[in-house]
Amino acid sequence: MPITLTWTGHATWLVDTGRGTLLIDPFFDECPTSTLKACDVACDAILVTHGHFDHVADLVAVARRTRAPVYCTFEIATWLERQGVERTRPMNLGGRAEVPGGTARMEIAHHSSSLPDGTYAGSAAGWLLDLHDRRVYFAGDTSVFMDMERIGRPRDGRGLDVAVLPIGDTFTMGPEDSLEAIRMLAPRIVLPCHYGTWPPIAQDAQAWAARVREAGTAEPRVLSPGESLVIG
Repeated sequence: MPITLTWTGHATWLVDTGRGTLLIDPFFDECPTSTLKACDVACDAILVTHGHFDHVADLVAVARRTRAPVYCTFEIATWLERQGVERTRPMNLGGRAEVPGGTARMEIAHHSSSLPDGTYAGSAAGWLLDLHDRRVYFAGDTSVFMDMERIGRPRDGRGLDVAVLPIGDTFTMGPEDSLEAIRMLAPRIVLPCHYGTWPPIAQDAQAWAARVREAGTAEPRVLSPGESLVIG
């Protein structure tokens, strides 16, 4: 069954698993590069990597309207419940949950995490999705770290089909460190995100892709906001 990954801008993704749509880090209305508005988004589950504004700005509005369950840290779940979001699924690092089309494992990320009002949001995270016979890794906001070797290690003879990595630098890993992350993760395809939204994280994604191709560690695909990748 094909899986469709759509980048709406910054670090927000829609993942159509064929059995439902997963929304990752909803940031639409105040995102200068977003191709969608929060009121137009449909989803069946929401996955949150951490609490920073540029990852949760539209989380409450979308969660209330769609009533999609929100998978997140316990601290974010508690905050959401105070905002009137009823369907939270609190988790912590290493936990796994069933989502439409497969499972989602909350993975390590090295980053800070607080909510827009300053509330502590627990640990930052990434998401490792096992969808049918496909494996997709969203690193979230992070630096490079050695556990990426473990995350990319083949399971049942299958490695990562896709890895989504931030390349903006300043607040996350940049292009240079992403090359090391790709080497450790060894995905078949790698997608960049968390760049180009504002001047401090401006990057030349095509130059980055050329370096990835030269290294021969993965096939880079650079999407424009609103574009999709289908993996069959």
